[in-house]
Amino acid sequence: MPAMVVRSTSEERREQVIAAAVKEFAANGFHATSTGAIAKRAGISQPYIYALFPNKHELFLAVHRHVVDRIRRAFLEAARGGATPEERLASMGQAYGELLAHRDEILVQMQAHAAAGDPTLREPVRQEFLRLREDVRRMSGAPPEQVTDFLAMGMLLNVAAALELPDECLPMSGEAAA
Repeated sequence: MPAMVVRSTSEERREQVIAAAVKEFAANGFHATSTGAIAKRAGISQPYIYALFPNKHELFLAVHRHVVDRIRRAFLEAARGGATPEERLASMGQAYGELLAHRDEILVQMQAHAAAGDPTLREPVRQEFLRLREDVRRMSGAPPEQVTDFLAMGMLLNVAAALELPDECLPMSGEAAA
């Protein structure tokens, strides 16, 4: 009896491409990353990328959304059970601290901000940031100024993670933030 070949669904292939693209975009940024390199890493042909995504811009935005959605899910889970906005923000900050171990995803965030010089990327990246900010406000119940401080700490932690700074450079006074 011949062996049965199991084929991936287009959604599974899409996830494979996104995982490969996270690595490539993290390492090289939007402009220096080729769809050929992403295809090679994903183990597919380059034309198949265009069957899944209309163009490199849309693939990059899908990768950025993937990373931000992962943060959003971690925040939502962490915010459950906190009695006060401060407790919810502290839990969300701890959850973000765990995400910092995924350096490629941190670099994708930074690459997305850097790529916002491209007008076709700026507005979608901007909207995703504003949406995350509103989600943090809603999930935590914190006032806007606390949310801004929380996100500012997260940006500083992103830089520290991206640069692999020593612990003494980290702004950790007992509470993590995103």
